Amino acid sequence: MSFKFTPRKKFCRFCADPELPLNYKRPDILGNFVTERGKLIARRITGTCAKHQRRLTREVKRSRQMALLYYTAVHSTDVKKRTV
Repeated sequence: MSFKFTPRKKFCRFCADPELPLNYKRPDILGNFVTERGKLIARRITGTCAKHQRRLTREVKRSRQMALLYYTAVHSTDVKKRTV
């Protein structure tokens, strides 16, 4: 029995639900579109449309500037010095 994998149709969450806010003040929503390392996830993976992907990028950058989202994953206060 061989089952063929058929991927689900991707859809834009923001087009499907116009009430879903897309602004920098909601890091819980924006965090779904950022990897653990702090990179934005491509729209071919998330399924967002081009218009909302551009807006999402702008809002993530604003949220990072306001320190609501991290730029990177690791934020350590300990500075490790290299010993020679």
